[in-house]
Amino acid sequence: MTDILNGIRVVEVASWTFVPAAGAVLADWGADVIKVEHPETGDPQRGLISSGLVPGAGGVNHFIEVPNRGKRSIGLDTSTPDGLELLMKLVETADVFLTNLLPGSRQRMGIDVEHVRARNPKIIYARGHGYGTKGEMADHGGFDAAAYWARSGIASAYAPADGEYPPMQRPAFGDVYGGLAIAAGIAGALVKRERTGEPSVVDVSLLGAAIWQLGPDIVGAGVTGADVPRFHYEDAPNPVTNVYKTADGRFVQFVLLQADRFWADFCTRINRADLIDDERFANAAVRFANRGDCIAELRKTFESEDLAHWESAFAGFGGVFDVVRTAHEVHADPQALANGYLPRTVDNNGNEFALAASPVQFDETPLQLRCAPGHGEHTDALLAELGYGEDEIIDFKVNSVVL
Repeated sequence: MTDILNGIRVVEVASWTFVPAAGAVLADWGADVIKVEHPETGDPQRGLISSGLVPGAGGVNHFIEVPNRGKRSIGLDTSTPDGLELLMKLVETADVFLTNLLPGSRQRMGIDVEHVRARNPKIIYARGHGYGTKGEMADHGGFDAAAYWARSGIASAYAPADGEYPPMQRPAFGDVYGGLAIAAGIAGALVKRERTGEPSVVDVSLLGAAIWQLGPDIVGAGVTGADVPRFHYEDAPNPVTNVYKTADGRFVQFVLLQADRFWADFCTRINRADLIDDERFANAAVRFANRGDCIAELRKTFESEDLAHWESAFAGFGGVFDVVRTAHEVHADPQALANGYLPRTVDNNGNEFALAASPVQFDETPLQLRCAPGHGEHTDALLAELGYGEDEIIDFKVNSVVL
């Protein structure tokens, strides 16, 4: 964490990954994020590891750690009058209220904008949605595989061909990106409040986040009246903005957008100087026209040597290229390690592991992250901060108001 948001307090009434990921980013930036969980069930994502859906090694539930690191947890039954009052006392101390509850649930619980602002008129109210605040889907929940991946056009954009299944979305792929968008919106609202004194309501939906991310495709489709064409690797418009397989089954991605600038050096490094002046491939225009033949020649060449050979051959190359890595390989990536993108932390059970840092660094300083809290781990401390004594806290526990 850093001190950028030092002194900012966030009360989070949210579960799963999308909106809690926003709280994790704010905690990374130094905010005091209080995660409110039901005293019996907690965040339902805590149960994934015991259900077998999440393969936990040594008891580490990475689905809890990624969106909840650095927070404090209070077990609080807000369906009771005492529990709701305790929540509102926390609200009175906070700068931001963060939630992913649906509109009907917020109203029934008494924690919608008007209820929260009645107790803290200057609080920033941030909401994460599946589909936005308006329209027939405004009251519907949405996980990212549906609202972000499917409805936005992203799944279709990555489908291999008409009639074939689109690829399966990776876990929380849209959630963590959408959470970053919420955190950015909250940061902007904090600046506005500091300058004008006026608080904002911040809204981010998974659908809206996906439309922004797929913007070039979606805007292009609107301009042309048709979906932007999809190409297979064997028919890519620019043969040197493409992926090539090596003899040992690895892949190398080249992104030579200024193809003519790098063509001669590229051909020399793959020991195919004969391609430089081949009239079929002499410039970008004819390479496009003959791209099938060009890609076939390059595939044959790259498949003749293993990855180590090509990494050596392209050492010092001026064009952009990289190796297609696995998630596990990233843990040993010297660039990721040098920049502190995978800081290590230790959970409450003594398990040490790496966490993916949120992508913003301040003053070239890597983030130092703390693990996610245990369910209700900070209940006593937070109630004490509100001024409750030991006997009162015990009474709350006896009456199942808190964990």
